[in-house]
Parts: sequence; C-alpha cells; structure tokens
Amino acid sequence: MQNVAVIVGSLRRDSINRKFAESIGKLASDRLNFSFVQIGDLPLYNDDLWQSPPDAVLRMKNEVEAADAVLFVTPEYNRTYSPAIKNAIDWGTRPWGKNSWAGKPAAIIGASPGAIGAAVAQNELKGLVTVCGMALLGQPEVYFTYKPELFDGANEVADDNTKAFLNTFIDGFAAWIAKTK
Repeated sequence: MQNVAVIVGSLRRDSINRKFAESIGKLASDRLNFSFVQIGDLPLYNDDLWQSPPDAVLRMKNEVEAADAVLFVTPEYNRTYSPAIKNAIDWGTRPWGKNSWAGKPAAIIGASPGAIGAAVAQNELKGLVTVCGMALLGQPEVYFTYKPELFDGANEVADDNTKAFLNTFIDGFAAWIAKTK
C-alpha cells in the first residue's frame, strides 16, 4: 500500500479541510495509507535557522521523505492557499540540494463552504508545487463544497454520490502514484 504524507493547510482545530482529508483517508484506507504531517509547529522560514535546524522542521522533512506521495489539502484564504502551506513548502525545499519534495507524486484538493470549493487556492498552489519538483496529478480535480450533512457522526462519507466522486479521485491518485513513483 502506498504511503501518502497529507499536508492540511488549515491549522484550526475544527478545520473543515482536516475533516475532509480525514474522511477521504478513511474512504481510501484499502488503497492508500494517509499520514498527517504536522505543520503548525514550524517556525516561519528563516535561512539563519539552518545553523541549528528546528526539530519540527527535521521531523516534517523526514515524514515527507519517507512517504511515497504528498497530498495537499488547502483552504482558500483571500483567493490563495494558506501561509502554513507556503511555509512548509519553503522549509521542505531547503537547505540547498536537499529538497524533500523533489520527485514526489502529488495532488491538491481543498474544501470550503463556498460554491467554488477552494478552486482558486488550488490553482495558485499548482504552480508552486511543480516549481518544487513534484509530479502533480492534473486530473481528476476536487473542488469540494463542504456540507456537514454529507458525512456521518464518525466523519465518514455518508452520501453515495459524494462517495463515488471521491473514489474517482482516490483511484486516480493511487494510479498516479504507481505510475510516477
């Protein structure tokens, strides 16, 4: 089974993107193993800190490097991805020559309560992810309008249409990982 490092860009305790990612992880558990990478404890990127790298940075880099692929789950803040994701990506690309993201199969998804489901943020993030050397899944895309009634009390997908839609993404991502790993 392929191991996927999941980077959730919202740090909020009750983040809908974290809930969304967790529900997809449950749905995908027969095909992909999701490991959630903590990014909320990363200091703001500062090149001077490489003299004595923060433990949180080394942990994050190790978790990404150990994974077969990366899934970014982004909220949309002011029509772009979260600063937490940008900070994690910056730390992962350094120090020079030690890019933890390079060559990793990757996908980007996101959810919002709004009608466009974090589409603008995802589109903005695509450019950054490819510049960092990741092999980005282009299709299928997931711009998800989050509605609590689509999930049950255990945060599993309860709606059959939503389940079918998300399974299409999971199958596509699993095939992409196998193809590009």
